[in-house]
Amino acid sequence: MIKLNREGYVYCNGAFAGLLQEFTDLKTESYRFIYGASYLTNGAPIGHRFPLTDQPFEFDTLPTFFANLISEGWLRTHQAKKARLDKADSFGLLLANGKELIGAISVMPSEIKE
Repeated sequence: MIKLNREGYVYCNGAFAGLLQEFTDLKTESYRFIYGASYLTNGAPIGHRFPLTDQPFEFDTLPTFFANLISEGWLRTHQAKKARLDKADSFGLLLANGKELIGAISVMPSEIKE
């Protein structure tokens, strides 16, 4: 059974752009990005592979666009230790450090209620 595991609010230049979601079936993860309705009328694509559309983008792995926002090397190790996460948990690290990303994109965690 696939269930929503975690999600983050994606902002572009401070404006809510959409939702990045992680789903799990206890063995594998999948991901979905959906633009917010108001961003579709007033915003610009967040990246080349994310044209403005009301259709969700579905992925088997964390999209490269978002994975490339995460730190690497010693900084990734430090951030993982500070957030008490496994350094292989890319989505968790994105949520934990997404407020302080370099560039126009930020990703803020949201609470999933069971």
